[in-house]
Amino acid sequence: MWRHFASNMLSILIVGLFLIGGLIIWGQRQYSAAGPLEAAICYQVAPGSSMGRVATELTDAGAVSNRALFRMAADYTDRAGLLKAGSFLIEPGSSMDSILTQITTSGASTCGTEVVYRVGVNNLSVLVRELDPATSSFVERAAFSPAEGEAPSAYVTAKENPDTRFRIAIAEGATSWQIVTALRDIDVLAGAVAELPSEGSLAPNSYEVRAGDDRGELVEKMLTAQEDVLARAWEDRAEGLPYADPNEALIMASIIEKETGVADERRQVASVFVNRLERGMRLQTDPTVIYGITRGEGVLGRGLRQSELRRETPWNTYVIDGLPPTPIANPGEASIRAALNPDDTPFIFFVADGTGGHAFAETLAEHNANVAKWRAIEAERAEAAASE
Repeated sequence: MWRHFASNMLSILIVGLFLIGGLIIWGQRQYSAAGPLEAAICYQVAPGSSMGRVATELTDAGAVSNRALFRMAADYTDRAGLLKAGSFLIEPGSSMDSILTQITTSGASTCGTEVVYRVGVNNLSVLVRELDPATSSFVERAAFSPAEGEAPSAYVTAKENPDTRFRIAIAEGATSWQIVTALRDIDVLAGAVAELPSEGSLAPNSYEVRAGDDRGELVEKMLTAQEDVLARAWEDRAEGLPYADPNEALIMASIIEKETGVADERRQVASVFVNRLERGMRLQTDPTVIYGITRGEGVLGRGLRQSELRRETPWNTYVIDGLPPTPIANPGEASIRAALNPDDTPFIFFVADGTGGHAFAETLAEHNANVAKWRAIEAERAEAAASE
């Protein structure tokens, strides 16, 4: 009798173990498998939310197929207490694993409202936009310039929303004065910038910030980023370049940045200036003359006068030999790398070609012909504008 009882219990135990093992395998597969969500959603984890509440909301939203399993997985992986407040874009078919990773890892929102402060070479503009989960594209809610009037209500509302993301986009070619002045006008930042950073020392890039972030700390981040970019590019530089040190390469990069906005031209423009330096020719570039007038504070807003082209300043490369003493703007990484890895060309001249790019030439005769073409284009445009 006892043998029969023991045999039955052993059988039950074995069956139970198989069932448990099967349940575990099923749970693992469910946890990693594609989820039931059919269309992308923007899910917000509110500050102070619990994993139980989140599991319920995700189940109700159709993103999670089994609330209990999701909750157990969070406990088992020690992530139940790691919830990050924010708005998260959950793609169709996202697994429980990927969703749990999203809401417990970085805390960086991937959808919802975003405010972008664009620091350009002319002004500061502000864009309020919202990600549409269905199309994964942004919908503009408001756009304005702080210098031109009051902020729209959409911006005021976005600032008050604790889930709004803020980003500052620094344009390549902006001067240090322009950047610091713009940062002072961004009202979600705090603190002051102790002193104006040296020209060229700030990395143009997109910086995610939070309301209340310190302006001085943000500038330090830009300084460090530019140092890193320049150091890496200097290590990868071509041989035989006419630069005594990385700072001279940065000066050249700033000139390239101001001379062309066409990405494919940067290395060609660099080759022209390098060829000129190597031949002992003056650089003769208008942006350096302009910097000698404005010192990077604002925009000249008009063409250069002949008297200004002849006036001697430390930055007037029509008058001085070699490079100016400082950069004339904050160049981006592409221009820095172009300065340190220019194309190998015979060109020593270039002029605008009417398409936004430039026509390059090896001889003065070729250059004069290109200049004549450009003057004709300018005349045609002026005549068309006058007839409107």
